[in-house]
Amino acid sequence: MRSILAAALILVLASCQSATPPEQPSTHPTTLTTALPTSAPTPATHPSRIAEFQGPYRFLSNFWPATIEYEGITYPSVEHAYQASKTTNVADRKRIAAISDPADAKREGRLLALRDDWDIAKFKVMEDCIRLKFTKHPELAAELLATGDAKLEEGNNWNDQIWGVYKGEGQNRLGKILMKVRSELRGDKPTTTQSTTGKAP
Repeated sequence: MRSILAAALILVLASCQSATPPEQPSTHPTTLTTALPTSAPTPATHPSRIAEFQGPYRFLSNFWPATIEYEGITYPSVEHAYQASKTTNVADRKRIAAISDPADAKREGRLLALRDDWDIAKFKVMEDCIRLKFTKHPELAAELLATGDAKLEEGNNWNDQIWGVYKGEGQNRLGKILMKVRSELRGDKPTTTQSTTGKAP
């Protein structure tokens, strides 16, 4: 009798298992979750002040290679043209134009006998050469415009307080010319750079 009951129980259990439908895979697509940023990225901003012409702002330096033609002679950089203009001797100007390194051109320029009007003429020479640099080289003009309204200062450690700023002091004439040319490229109302006398390197 017990064996009959056991067999009947087994049959009941088997029929229950076969009646349970197999688990079907979900037909709903799997949703992938991606972490969203909690805030929008900060947009790039222009610095309010560029204190030295190094790193990404090295192109502002007169040493930057940018060929210009000034008063009939082609120079590898503004520095070359500026130093050569200390004299009216054409042979000396061409000799400095032929020097490859602007630092060497600067050293040679310091050895020249200065023309009589140099203390006044140097400011116009610098402005003319800077303007040529950025009007003849569109890629440099774009970089200059990309500085926005930042104050441009040639911070230096060689005590140049006429063209740049040394230990917080200086006329920053080079920076002012660069900002003037930047305004011209942008189409702003022209401004006048004040003339200053004094010995400049």
